[in-house]
Amino acid sequence: MYSMNDIRRGLKIEFKGEPYEVIEFLHVKPGKGQAFVRTKIKNLITGAVLEQTFRSSDKIAPAELEEKEMQFLYKDGEQYHFMDMESYDQIFLLADQIEYERQFLKENMIVEVLFYKGKPISVELPNKVELRIVQTEPGVKGDTVSGGSKPAVLETGATIQVPLFVNEGDVVRVDTRTGEYLERV
Repeated sequence: MYSMNDIRRGLKIEFKGEPYEVIEFLHVKPGKGQAFVRTKIKNLITGAVLEQTFRSSDKIAPAELEEKEMQFLYKDGEQYHFMDMESYDQIFLLADQIEYERQFLKENMIVEVLFYKGKPISVELPNKVELRIVQTEPGVKGDTVSGGSKPAVLETGATIQVPLFVNEGDVVRVDTRTGEYLERV
């Protein structure tokens, strides 16, 4: 069981029978009365965000989550198929379960799949991925690193902003947490 002092951003808890992740928190110690923690928590299954206040005497159960390293195999309509690297078992997640992550998923990529009570609920991507640019305006001689930026479409279909010197066919490193260009590979 977690006490209120254990609450931090990214902590995964079980609340009202479902898994949640703490997005924001604020410890409040009023002059009069009992201290409390004001939080924003995100449901890991539905994606709904709640504002919840916990008293300092409350105890919170950790979520029964399990992470498995899996390989992304392919997309079939709205289903994204993954394979367990040890047992070769295959599972799938629906497109709406991995709405943000799917824009950086590339075949054969190794990811962490999050399970709640044996059921897959989400995917955790590596922090950085290397993807090929399939469409962007051509670079012009004289464009430099410190210049502006332009939109570019990646091989996965995601659109990001890249520096002017980056061309179609280049492989770039992207931060999956922010969706930002990091460097040309």
